[in-house]
Amino acid sequence: MTRGGRLERILVKRARRGPMDDTSEAQLVAGRGLQGSADQGGRRQVTILGREGWDALAHGLGQPLDAAARRANLVVSGLDLAHSRGRILLVGEVRVRINGETRPCERMDDVAPGLHAAMRRGWAGGAYGEVLDSGVIRVGDAVGWESGGNPVGTL
Repeated sequence: MTRGGRLERILVKRARRGPMDDTSEAQLVAGRGLQGSADQGGRRQVTILGREGWDALAHGLGQPLDAAARRANLVVSGLDLAHSRGRILLVGEVRVRINGETRPCERMDDVAPGLHAAMRRGWAGGAYGEVLDSGVIRVGDAVGWESGGNPVGTL
């Protein structure tokens, strides 16, 4: 396994279109997602945002942007999420299979003009996946890729 990243934030969405609540630890539930989140089950059980990419977007738009505005559940640093479909992400001791790129919705322009278009490049909106193991995750946990295979679509 390759570690080197860090879990920076955990954000729980209690209701659809509701506020994103920061928490220092949370339970990921296999086959369901983030406990207490409005979005449960399916292939998009948890969403992950790369902090460095988000910070670069904010810089390019010339204004600070809170990552909670993206509405992702997990904010990670030190890890490139681009083209990671099919890979297994380790968050602490919990595994998450990346199923694809999280595409931005038009409401991102309500956060900052031009954000929607900027997020459509290079997986800047992050990734989504399904939780393979139940377990507690905490801000500060190591994050990295499980070894053994390339993501779908790479050599």
